[in-house]
Amino acid sequence: MKKLTCVLLAFMATAVATAQSGNGWTNLFDGKSLDGWKKITGTADYKIEDGAIVGITVPNSPNTFLVTEKEYGDFVMELEVKIEDTTSNSGIQFRSHYNPEMSNGRGGKGRVYGYQFELDPSARRWTGGIYDEARREWLYPLSLNPAGQDAFKTGQYNKVRIECIGNNIKTWVNDKAAAYVIDTFDKSGFIALQVHAINKPELAGEKIYWRNIRIKTTNLTPAPFAKGVFVANNIPNNLSAYEKNDGWKLLFDGKTTNGWVGAYKKGFPEKGWEIKDGTLSVLPSTGAESTNGGDIVTKEQYSAFDLSFDFKITPGANSGVKYFVTLTENNAGSAIGLEYQVLDDTLHPDAKLGRDGNRTLASLYDLIKAEKTKRFIHQPGQWNTGRVVVYPNNHVVHYLNGAKVLEYDRGSAAFRELVALSKYKVWKDFGEASKGHILIQDHGNAVSFRSIKIKVLK
Repeated sequence: MKKLTCVLLAFMATAVATAQSGNGWTNLFDGKSLDGWKKITGTADYKIEDGAIVGITVPNSPNTFLVTEKEYGDFVMELEVKIEDTTSNSGIQFRSHYNPEMSNGRGGKGRVYGYQFELDPSARRWTGGIYDEARREWLYPLSLNPAGQDAFKTGQYNKVRIECIGNNIKTWVNDKAAAYVIDTFDKSGFIALQVHAINKPELAGEKIYWRNIRIKTTNLTPAPFAKGVFVANNIPNNLSAYEKNDGWKLLFDGKTTNGWVGAYKKGFPEKGWEIKDGTLSVLPSTGAESTNGGDIVTKEQYSAFDLSFDFKITPGANSGVKYFVTLTENNAGSAIGLEYQVLDDTLHPDAKLGRDGNRTLASLYDLIKAEKTKRFIHQPGQWNTGRVVVYPNNHVVHYLNGAKVLEYDRGSAAFRELVALSKYKVWKDFGEASKGHILIQDHGNAVSFRSIKIKVLK
């Protein structure tokens, strides 16, 4: 009986392995050896325990990667990951590359760069987000999808799914939709398991576990993805089928001024604005408000919405994107509305005016300061992505390059107190209109915009 039981167990194990590698799936890890993998860039340890690859942190090492010897283009990959401690950080590289000439610090040799599935058990909860290792940094902080932030569980195995088909990159954590990026940088590359560098000796010896790693590269069909997830679409002036089905519309098509008019005008300004190479640009003039072409506004008005836009400033530039603009004030200068500040904080003097930094980049101008870190600020000459979400309950959130930088409740007592301390105190019920236009400001400096898109929220 004992011999029969052993035979049955062996048969079951073989059947499971065969099932995993069937239906187009291939195992990347056999549970016993590191065949097909190699360690590069750092000195962290990788070993095998109970059918899992275990990465172990060590002092004085840069990020270490266990990489596949093969490269993969379009694929679906599934695996299970466990992180024991909230102080750990790790990632799964895909479509990635190695440059032996790049410096990695701490005595490392070369550097890995490319897409990374973030593994982050900290209070930030960005597991499932997408990071561009050693290159552009964050492509999709999981703050863009709050509904997915609680999926990862520390101290137990979690199911990870990464889907790369063409330009579409999607991630799931425990079958819950996490990130969606549309990007054109890398078509193929290796897969790697990261042991992150540590900055404190007491963090040495922390472990990350990976097991049941399998990949499928043929007959790929996109899996259903939850509705309502924000897409970081890096193709300019483009909407994917998913975005269109989710209610997104382009406010700028990259070619025409359709849908826009000058503020307080019947048509689009005859001067001061230019469309070239898919960008809508304010032309430089005196640096004053609305003295050249003037502000432009959408023909339509919006109440609750999700607005996203790319912008690129020149050194010392000032502009803004306003919302709930009613055009009822008939004031001189820029039209009145709640403003997402677009500014070069380093060179423009407005950054030092107002109160407590409330006129800096991504702030609610003259009302609330944007709390941002340097890594989320792309300098003049580089594209940034701004985002404003106004929920039906009047809760408002500002984002800069995917990171949440402020939030407030429109019309609340706290909001009205801020208005009373601001330049807007002279306007009755400022910022509380039931609907309004979207405005792009002419402040006399060269600033470019693209990928302006909006989704009406109900």
